Amino acid sequence: MDRQQQKQIVEALILASPEPVSAQRLAQIVPYLKPAKAKELVAELGEEYKEQERAFEVWEVAGGYQIRTRPDFSGYLRALHAERPLRLSRAALETLSVIAYKQPVTRAEVEHVRGVDAGATVKSLVDRKLVRIAGHREVPGRPMLYATTKRFLEVFGLPKLDDLPTLREIEELLPPADPDVEIEAAEAGHERDEEAAGSSEEASAEAAVETPLPPAEPSVAVPPTSELH
Repeated sequence: MDRQQQKQIVEALILASPEPVSAQRLAQIVPYLKPAKAKELVAELGEEYKEQERAFEVWEVAGGYQIRTRPDFSGYLRALHAERPLRLSRAALETLSVIAYKQPVTRAEVEHVRGVDAGATVKSLVDRKLVRIAGHREVPGRPMLYATTKRFLEVFGLPKLDDLPTLREIEELLPPADPDVEIEAAEAGHERDEEAAGSSEEASAEAAVETPLPPAEPSVAVPPTSELH
């Protein structure tokens, strides 16, 4: 099997997968392919898309690769897809930020940082699959520990947790105080969950502002059934 055939199979696998595909997984499927070479082939695909000015590009997110439409087509894609974008209140975003930077963390630790009850907010984030239960802290009462999920990385366009911005970078990204945050999420081709019921602190009117987490440009994964010919 020559290099071009391997690259075509890699492209097909990334395109058809509903979630990011790692170089290791590509190497397991494609004959005579090593993870290092898989990374090379993915990089070549990305360069080809760029040179050909295609409407999509390769993203490295959540430990793998996805093919997503370019951000400059986001307005047209919003017109095509009627589902609501993922919306997070400022309270939910603050809670998610605490969990992301201090994980694994207990609810009590989140509440200590934020100074308010966070039970309903944490449940909402778990329901949206942005946060997961990561075990129990071995102290009296064995409180649950919370951590971010793979979907969190996909939504915010992060290859791995180490790519979270520094606190100084977040301060530069923070907009003026606003009760709610609307995130035009760079989804991974999954259906967006319905907005879960939140606490009263999340019930204020929705207002679109930029997210203080890494600003993921609006994009949509190319669905497996898309015709690229």
